[in-house]
Amino acid sequence: MKKLRQIVNDIKILIAEPGSSAQLTDMLWQLICYPPKMPLRLQQEQLLNEAERFTVTVYDEYFTKKDLQINGFKWGNGKHKVLITHGWGSKAADFTEMITALRENKNLEIIAFDAPASGSSEGELSNLLLFVGAAKAVIKKTGAPDVVIGHSFGAIANVMALNELDIIPSLLVSLTPFILLQENFIQTMTAAGVPANAQEAFLQDFKDHYGVPASYYNMPDMYKFDSKLNHWLAYDEHDMILPYNYLKDFLNVHPAIRSHNYDNAGHERIIKSAQVISDLVEEVNKAVAN
Repeated sequence: MKKLRQIVNDIKILIAEPGSSAQLTDMLWQLICYPPKMPLRLQQEQLLNEAERFTVTVYDEYFTKKDLQINGFKWGNGKHKVLITHGWGSKAADFTEMITALRENKNLEIIAFDAPASGSSEGELSNLLLFVGAAKAVIKKTGAPDVVIGHSFGAIANVMALNELDIIPSLLVSLTPFILLQENFIQTMTAAGVPANAQEAFLQDFKDHYGVPASYYNMPDMYKFDSKLNHWLAYDEHDMILPYNYLKDFLNVHPAIRSHNYDNAGHERIIKSAQVISDLVEEVNKAVAN
């Protein structure tokens, strides 16, 4: 978090300086693409110590121009694979409570990983495409999952990875899923006090770099599944990170998605909610019962 605070402070200084628009745009890339890291807690360290570890590599064509080592973790040796993808500024170990509950089912092999620039994996800056690349690399290494769980940024990364690999799991779980990329960028920049003209300059620079606007990477456009997919979605209607209007519009287009509102679960805390974990474990157990 110290690094993120320094980025925000540097942005405030540049905003106050005339003629610093190019430098400000460069610094906004840091703001948008730097996932803050939090140290492991003792319980999380213990969980990782019990895991079978593996690595995959993802080529980072956006920042370092080199292969990044991505660290993965496996628990159990059951015949049904469960893949967990964390969100922005998170890591595999943040799912400790959920993984612990899922391990009660001995028919599961639970797989999680630290995305680029997250947790123990390499990199300092990341983006959605690196998250997708990491998820695809893990799937290719460990095999097609029967159940796929994603939180926030990890939820849209899962959708994109599954689409690109042409995999339809027995169950897809999305927890407070990321919906609109550009709107999230704007929200982040606004919170840092970035004026509208500087935000527009960054969004144009994004389009110049990627060849498409940030609005291209939205869940409604990335979601290619039909009503046959068993998709369970958990959210908090009062989530300040995921405005309910965004989610409601998405769910209206895809009524087959089974959704449940968990009041006051919170955007980040939802993965630790005892009720959410209980319901999720029930969904997983039903999906792999046959």
